[in-house]
Amino acid sequence: MTVYITSIIRLFSIQRLSGQSRSAILWNPEKELFTELYQYPEHLRHTLENLPGSSGVYIFYGDDKAFPLYIGKSVNIRSRVMSHFRNPAEAKLLHMTRDIEHIETIGEVGALLLESDLIKTRRPLFNKRLRTARKLCSIRLQGLTASIVFSDDVDFSHSEDLFGLFKTKMSAVEKIRDIADQEKLCYGALGLEKLSKNRACFRFSLGKCAGVCCGKETPEAHQARLRSALSTLKIRSWPYPGRIAIVEEANGQTDYHVINHWFYLGTVKTLAAARAFDIAVPHFDRDSYKILCRPLFETDSSKVILLD
Repeated sequence: MTVYITSIIRLFSIQRLSGQSRSAILWNPEKELFTELYQYPEHLRHTLENLPGSSGVYIFYGDDKAFPLYIGKSVNIRSRVMSHFRNPAEAKLLHMTRDIEHIETIGEVGALLLESDLIKTRRPLFNKRLRTARKLCSIRLQGLTASIVFSDDVDFSHSEDLFGLFKTKMSAVEKIRDIADQEKLCYGALGLEKLSKNRACFRFSLGKCAGVCCGKETPEAHQARLRSALSTLKIRSWPYPGRIAIVEEANGQTDYHVINHWFYLGTVKTLAAARAFDIAVPHFDRDSYKILCRPLFETDSSKVILLD
């Protein structure tokens, strides 16, 4: 009990003496020291205390607001921003932060779309994963053959029989190789290695190939097993004739998220503005596709309005 009371007194003493930052400090009796759980600079105190507990996007700035440090999103902006200050791994980001701004959205879909768009256009220093739009590749099954195709050459939003979105050809080939190992598919038939004429592949002799290369399995059965193994990776074709608006409502407010062929065009407040919102779709957007699949295929269809 004495240690506990002493720790409380020491805790209050340290909080009173600290004029440069706001901290939560915990006494560790075993190590006889205080552990600082999180802290934030005093100049951010007013900003943090006024963050909303609603959906939206937040932006960390350094000395130059033209170049944001980090952009994030959450269904609870305040809670998510505060979590950064409890993560020692983000000390460099927090040391550089001079200001934090936020943009509220109606709901989670709007926050996800806005975050992805802002990261691509503003290229924040600490958002390396999303900030660059890369050429993508996918596995295409046509007839009895599998091939690797690229988003520069094929319209991923309309092409059938595409499976998986990969950043590199190597990662797509590795996926095919993994499936072949699991399903006893033939490397030769899949184009992963050359086959000698009228001879079974080496993996068949090891029991790792079911024998499509030597007539022990039909090409149709081989392809059916490959297609089944890839089924969870199938890319959904754009299911509408053109542009749509996804309606998001909360607390008496409405947002219309305008989408065309899986590409996010922007968010507006009226249906008339949504109908007038029309720009060319530059490319297939992997991030928008992943964000939008769930709201388009797993939610109430009345939340989707055809614009074309």
